[in-house]
Amino acid sequence: MTPQDTLRYTRIPLAHGSGAIPAVGFGTLIPDPVATKQATRTALEVGFRHLDCAERYGNETAVGEAIQDAFKAGTLQRRDLFVTTKLWNTNHRPERIKPALEASLRRLQLDYVDCYIIHTPFAFQPGEDPHPRDGHGQVIYDSGVTLLETWQGLERLMDDGRCRSIGLSDIGLGKLREIVAAARTKPAAVQVESHPYLPEWELLDFCREHGIVVQAFAALGHAMEPKVLDDPVITTIAQRVGKTPAQVALAWAVQRGTAFLTTSTTPRRIRENFDISALPEDALREIRDSIKTNIRFNAVVETGVPGFIPQTAARAEHKSTASH
Repeated sequence: MTPQDTLRYTRIPLAHGSGAIPAVGFGTLIPDPVATKQATRTALEVGFRHLDCAERYGNETAVGEAIQDAFKAGTLQRRDLFVTTKLWNTNHRPERIKPALEASLRRLQLDYVDCYIIHTPFAFQPGEDPHPRDGHGQVIYDSGVTLLETWQGLERLMDDGRCRSIGLSDIGLGKLREIVAAARTKPAAVQVESHPYLPEWELLDFCREHGIVVQAFAALGHAMEPKVLDDPVITTIAQRVGKTPAQVALAWAVQRGTAFLTTSTTPRRIRENFDISALPEDALREIRDSIKTNIRFNAVVETGVPGFIPQTAARAEHKSTASH
């Protein structure tokens, strides 16, 4: 194995929590449970060892079945796998946090998760409806709990050993600074949308300074317009190094020090997203200096309502993108 080929096996040690997070991650935002199980199975067979899940995706049971199948087949041990799941917005009140994690663990058939993340900084009205709305169709937020109180609830879960680390998602730099300043246990990881059209350099620098791993979701731009993978800088580099545009974007993500999440139900694309190799330094500089487009595809950081999770009927086709 050449040094170039070791990139896909990169693990980033967690400064706040135990273990190390595989930089190459598989997101499980797939609407259909049968497709979820098969895609997760394929991802594990290909070599992914980081699975990103969420209560809100509604498919933790299918992910858990795929994990257990790998355990039973003897192809995977629990210590080899890094599993993240997320606390949904309706469970931000401290008394709801532990039951929410325990429910996720039951569905995943695991004794602990490696990282438990607050899915968004926005608290919604507690209850069974994941998107509570008023008569005008507006989301009903919960003003009775602060993000810090929710964070402190996660800190207590770490004390109980049910999660090895804790983190935040869909958060801006301002709110992240507040939590880092007040936290007893700092975030081990922060999930944000990031790709060559949204590099988030300032947030990445802050996280580096505080030992926080940045996990990039929508790492391929979620196949939305303008398409990251059609950018001439990316495509030219891909031709030069003999890789696909997706592999170039994902290698860039790891080489700049982040972890990434991609999602696909297509075995060929799942393999492609794992099969990354290191880019030469001049290609990394080119991506940083020559790409001028700056765009955010998911407005979740402003509303707490993820733009990539289907709110109604499941989509028939799930493209090779990244989860959230």
